[in-house]
Amino acid sequence: MAIDRVLSSDSFGQQEETFNLALRPKTLGECIGQETVKEKLAIAITAAKQRGEPLEHILFYGPPGLGKTTLANIIANEMDAAIKVSSGPAISKQGDVMGLLSNVSTGDILFIDEIHRLSAPVEEFIYPAMEDFKVDFTVDSGMHAKTINFPLKRFTMIGATTRAGLLSAPLRGRFGMLLHLDFYDVDQLTEIVARSARLLNLEGDTASLEMIAGRSRGTPRVANRLLKRVRDYAQVKGTGKLTTDIVVAALKMEQIDELGLDELDRSFLRALINIYDGGPAGIDAIAATLGEERDTLEDVVEPYLLQVGFVRRTKRGREVTKAACDHLGVEYKNNSSQLFDV
Repeated sequence: MAIDRVLSSDSFGQQEETFNLALRPKTLGECIGQETVKEKLAIAITAAKQRGEPLEHILFYGPPGLGKTTLANIIANEMDAAIKVSSGPAISKQGDVMGLLSNVSTGDILFIDEIHRLSAPVEEFIYPAMEDFKVDFTVDSGMHAKTINFPLKRFTMIGATTRAGLLSAPLRGRFGMLLHLDFYDVDQLTEIVARSARLLNLEGDTASLEMIAGRSRGTPRVANRLLKRVRDYAQVKGTGKLTTDIVVAALKMEQIDELGLDELDRSFLRALINIYDGGPAGIDAIAATLGEERDTLEDVVEPYLLQVGFVRRTKRGREVTKAACDHLGVEYKNNSSQLFDV
C-alpha cells in the first residue's frame, strides 16, 4: 500500500496549492536561491524588454518543488505578460494545443508543466509553433480533409520537467534557454522559511526556523509544507509561537527525522538492506516490494537519497551506502559492484 507523505513535493490538494501560491515570490528580487538561474533570466528579460521582443523559449528542469512554476510566473510578471498554464498530460490532442495557441497575444507566455509527458503527435504539432510561430491544422478527415495554415502571435513557451532525459532531442533543441534548478542549502531554506513565517504572521526564533529548513530535503515546497504542519501543531499544542521543542515534537509526529527522511525514505533503504542485502536491486523490484509507483521513487525519493549519499546507482541496480546503514543503525554489507552509471 502506498504511503501518504507529508514530504511529497509533487502532488497535493487544492488547499495546499492555495497555501503555496500565497507564499510564492512575485519578482526575481524577492526570489531566494538559484542565483545563477536568476542572473541568466535577469539578463535575458532586460535584453528582451530593451529590444521590445518576447523572450525566447525556456526549459526549466530539476527535481520537483524547486520553483519551476514560480519562476515561470515571475517571468510573466517581469515581462508584464499574460501567462497561460497547462501540463503535458492535459494536452492529449492537437485541438488542445490550438485552443491554447489561438488565444495567445504577442509576448504572452505559455507554461507547460511536465512537458516530457506530451504525446508524440502533440509534440510534433508544437514544433512549427515554437520555431516559425505557425501551425498546420488539419480539419475533417478522409477525402474531405484539408490543412489550414494558422499564423500565431510571437509568444514564449516555458516548459518544466523533472525528467529531462525523457525529452526528445528535437523538442529540447527548440528551447533557447535550458536552466537546471539545484537543491537549496540550509541557509537559503532558512531565509525562505523566515519569509513565509513573516507572511503568515507567525513568530519563531532562528533556531526553530533553521531546524525546519534542515529537514526540508533542500526543497522550498517541502519547507513551506513543514512550516504549515508545525504552525498547526504550535497553535493546538503550544502558544502559537515556534520553538525548537514545538518543531521537534511536530516533526516527530510526522515521522520526519533530523536529516529530513520520512517513512517512505526509510522503507526504501530498509528494503534494499533487509530484502536485497544492500543491493544491487532494480528500481522496479524495489517499487513492487514497497507497493509504490516507480515514478514516485525515481522522482521524489531517490533524488534526495542520492544527494545525501545514502543510495548509489550502478549498472546492476541501486545499492545502499555505509552512510545510510549508519543513519539507520544497521550493519553495512559491502556488495558494491563498482559499476557506476555515466
